[in-house]
Amino acid sequence: MTTISDSLQVIRATILHARHAAMRNDEILLLAVSKAQPAQKLREAYLAGQRAFGENYVQETITKQEQLKDLAIEWHFIGPIQSNKTQFIAQHFDWVHSVDRLKIAMRLNEARSQSLAPLNVCIQINSSEESSKSGVDIDSLANLAKEIVVMPHLKLRGLMAIPAPTKDLAKQRAQFKMVADTFKMLKQNFELDTLSIGMSDDYIAAIHEGATIVRIGSAIFGKRAPNFKNEN
Repeated sequence: MTTISDSLQVIRATILHARHAAMRNDEILLLAVSKAQPAQKLREAYLAGQRAFGENYVQETITKQEQLKDLAIEWHFIGPIQSNKTQFIAQHFDWVHSVDRLKIAMRLNEARSQSLAPLNVCIQINSSEESSKSGVDIDSLANLAKEIVVMPHLKLRGLMAIPAPTKDLAKQRAQFKMVADTFKMLKQNFELDTLSIGMSDDYIAAIHEGATIVRIGSAIFGKRAPNFKNEN
């Protein structure tokens, strides 16, 4: 039976191989997407050396953070952000990957305690221009970045995207290249270092196109429980 530790070893080795194949020598963060996974599975991953975990649902995270308060976890919020959840997100996470409008950025900035380090944020872009997907359109990206970089309690780190799913490696790489090109253009005017792209089915392609964070859930923890309820 494959354990979480076994899965993490395989994924880390695959990331390293992909990084070498892409002739990169920079670091790539493995973010374990732990939404809808019980706290015990996060603890198992932590004991296997995993430190960064990504969550989507506020109420679920509140429970897990209480159960895992003895662990030095780096918490990343990666889901759509409801305005009424910004207070908790700003106070209890280290990173937010899914900022996609000015109102949310302003609320996060206002809610972040001055006693905490600035909240690391990525702007989520709608790279596939799907109406069902969250994210700012590329034409509005620079203006949103300009607003965020002057907020004292936020630190703009880069971009996040969730391209349309496909099994075709060439299409995966083409989609990620478009996001990476957008990132490079934005870096001409802003100090950015983070490109959060790639998930369990396409992270190798994302690494080849410059991902600095890959968000992997099912390949680490297995499929989520079918009776899980989204209680954000």
